Amino acid sequence: MKQKGFLLEKNKAKEGFWYSVFAFHRRDTSQLHLRRLVEFFHPPRCFFVVVAAKSSVEREKKMSSSDMNNPPMEEEDEGDVFLGESDIIHEIDVDGEDLPDAFDDDGDDGGDEEFDENDDSIHTFTGHKGELYALACSPTDPTLVATGGGDDKGFLWKIGNGDWAAELPGHKDSVSSLAFSYDGQLVASGGLDGVVQVFDASSGTLKCVLDGPGGGIEWVRWHPRGHIVLAGSEDCSLWMWNADKEAYLNMFSGHNQSVTCGDFTPDGKLIVTGSDDASLIVWNPKTCESIHVVKGHPYHTEGLICLDINSNSSLAISGSKDGSVHIVNIVTGKVVSSLASHTDSVECVKFSPSSATIPMAATGGMDKKLIIWDLQHSTPRFTCDHAEGVTCVTWLGTSKYLATGCADGTVSVWDSLLGNCVHTFHGHQDAVQAISVSTNTDFIVSVSVDNTARVYETSEYINKMA
Repeated sequence: MKQKGFLLEKNKAKEGFWYSVFAFHRRDTSQLHLRRLVEFFHPPRCFFVVVAAKSSVEREKKMSSSDMNNPPMEEEDEGDVFLGESDIIHEIDVDGEDLPDAFDDDGDDGGDEEFDENDDSIHTFTGHKGELYALACSPTDPTLVATGGGDDKGFLWKIGNGDWAAELPGHKDSVSSLAFSYDGQLVASGGLDGVVQVFDASSGTLKCVLDGPGGGIEWVRWHPRGHIVLAGSEDCSLWMWNADKEAYLNMFSGHNQSVTCGDFTPDGKLIVTGSDDASLIVWNPKTCESIHVVKGHPYHTEGLICLDINSNSSLAISGSKDGSVHIVNIVTGKVVSSLASHTDSVECVKFSPSSATIPMAATGGMDKKLIIWDLQHSTPRFTCDHAEGVTCVTWLGTSKYLATGCADGTVSVWDSLLGNCVHTFHGHQDAVQAISVSTNTDFIVSVSVDNTARVYETSEYINKMA
C-alpha cells in the first residue's frame, strides 16, 4: 500500500549518515502524523528506523540533531502531533508495507527492533550462510578482507564498499583458514576437505589448487618473502608448495596427531609447528629434517592449540589444552620459560611487536582471562577479565594496544602498558572466532559463529588514548 510522505527535514549527521524527518497520513485519520525516518547509507548497510513521534515539531527536530548511533531514550508520549502544509518541504510516495507500524493504537513501537543500539560496527558482511571460522586482512590494502566458514566458501570483500565481493568457491567442506601472501597479491584458503586453493587477491580468480594431505587443513601460512604456501593437516603431516609454479615442494612427517598450529619464522629460514600430540617441532624447510623436537616435561602435557614466533626468530610461545604457556628457544630447542596462570585451555598467544619498550606477550584462555606477561621476569603484568572465554588476540600494528575477541561476541581493545580496557565493541550475537587488524590499524575485523563479519573503527578510541 502506497502512503504519501512529507519531507520535513533532511540533514547530514556525520560522514556517511543521513537522517530525515517525515510525516505520514495516519491510517485511520486524514491528518498528518509525525515520524522520523533515519536513513543509514554507510556501506554496506542500508536500513530504516522509525521512532515514535513527540508532541511538537520542534522537539522532533531537536531529537534529529542527536547522535544517530545513540538515539535518545523514548519519553512519555504526550499526544498526537498534527502538521500544517507550511511544515512540508517535499512530498514523496512511500510503500506502506515496507514501513513498521510505529503508531498502532496499542502503543507498540515496532521500530526499535530494527536498529540494534549495541551494534558498534561500521560495516557488516553478511554474504556467508553459515558460521565463520577464518579471517585475514590484506597486508597492502587496508580495506581488503578475506573470510571463510561453514558454508564451504570464502569471500573477498572491501570495508566501506558494499557493492563489491568476490566469492572464493571450490571447497567441499568448511573453510578453516585464510592467509594473504606477503605482497598482498595472493590469498590462500585451507579447507577441511584437505585442499588448499590459491586465488588472485585483486579479482578472486582461482590461480591453483594444491592437494596432497589426507585430512582437513588446520591452518595455512605464506613464506615471509615468497609465494611458498605452508599448511598443517589433521593427518599429522605438514605440506609445502610453490604457488607460482603450482608445484608440490615437501611433506614433513614427525607429529603423531593433528598439526594444529605453525608458521615460518619471520626470517624465513625455519618452520615451527605444534600438534595435538603435545609436541613442538622445529623444521628445516629445505630438507624436511626435524631440527628440534620439544616434548615431555617441562613442556605441555596436552595438545597445543596455538603458537607464535617473535620478530627476531629466536623464540616460540605456545598455548595448550592443559592451560599452560611455554616459551621455547628455537635455536637450542630448550624450554626457557613456563608461564603458569591460566586455569583452562589457552586459545591464543602473541608476542608484542619488536617496537615494544618492554618485551611482552599476551595470552588468552577459556578461563575468561587475557594475561599480559613481562617476559624479562616471566611474570604477569596485568590480568584482564572478560565475561566469557578469550578466543583470539592480536596487537594493533606496532602500538601498545592489543585487541581480544570473546566468546560473548565482544571485541575489546586494551592498553598493554596500563592494563586497562580502552573500549569494548558490541555487535556480534555469538562467539567471536577470529580477529584481524587492517594494515593501517584503522579497523579491527572480527568473524563469529553468528554468520557475520564485522568491522570496528579504532581511530576514535586509540587517538584519544595515545
